[in-house]
Amino acid sequence: MTSYLELEKKYQAQSKALHKDGGAALAAFRDLVKAAGTDSALSHKQKELIALAISVAVRCEGCIVFHSRACLRLGATRPEILDMLAVAVEMGGGPSAIYGAQALACYDEMAAAQG
Repeated sequence: MTSYLELEKKYQAQSKALHKDGGAALAAFRDLVKAAGTDSALSHKQKELIALAISVAVRCEGCIVFHSRACLRLGATRPEILDMLAVAVEMGGGPSAIYGAQALACYDEMAAAQG
């Protein structure tokens, strides 16, 4: 069974190494992430739910891990995650159902570890 907490550690370390040596392009990407992750017309939480839905639809495991953690930190509830996953599956079809199940398992594991 996949441990999403272990995957999170792995992806964080890999991302840190990439961004450390990535130069101006990755610094600009970090700035984009920071700018997009603020409250504006949509709340940061709403934006992270959208990002998680896109992660599921494009089938990016690392993105699922990252955005699941962000949703949890921002107070997204399991019912909100389930509603978002329904939209992701609507837009992405069968493959998104598989990745949606992974996203739910990831969220659940992180929530359980948080206590």
